[in-house]
Amino acid sequence: MADVLPLVEARLRTALGEPDARAAVTFLGTDRIEVLRFTDGDIVRYATLGMSAQPMADPTAVLADPVKGPRAELVLSVRRGVADTDKVLRPLAVLAASPQVEGVIVAPGASLDVGDPLWPGAPFTSVLVAESGGLVEDLELAAPADPVRFLPLLPMTANEAAWKRVHGAQALQERWLTRGTDLRDPARKSVSLD
Repeated sequence: MADVLPLVEARLRTALGEPDARAAVTFLGTDRIEVLRFTDGDIVRYATLGMSAQPMADPTAVLADPVKGPRAELVLSVRRGVADTDKVLRPLAVLAASPQVEGVIVAPGASLDVGDPLWPGAPFTSVLVAESGGLVEDLELAAPADPVRFLPLLPMTANEAAWKRVHGAQALQERWLTRGTDLRDPARKSVSLD
């Protein structure tokens, strides 16, 4: 199958414009992951490029299918000028490499945790993976390959992550919505969970 990454980058450029910065990270035993930064007014978006090069494989499968299986890239949107969010590049690359390193399938509703603040002083060490299809449309690939999904990441505080484990992703998203939580605020406090 042809390399999907040029198609993925073209889709990101169509949806988000030209990137104003990019960085590459390579972890031992994994493919290179790039993180592209797109600035749009007071919003900065970080998108991974490289996670979708191979389909994510079921960790219990004896052999990984080189064509079939879910493919995804991650997109994080935050407000500019509030925190040093450019330091999120390495944590994002770590999350994007997790299917190769840990054999996980990243899907909507999942929690991903890097164990450290996403950027200096961030109240978040984890993210909730949201549904694709909003900001960046899914990229259809030639059959039998699955489409590439562009999954938004929603930063979670430790309390929100714990509450989500008990009540589920949908309940947390509804709580954010009913409380008018600005999920793009890189310095926001935890939503009220009582």
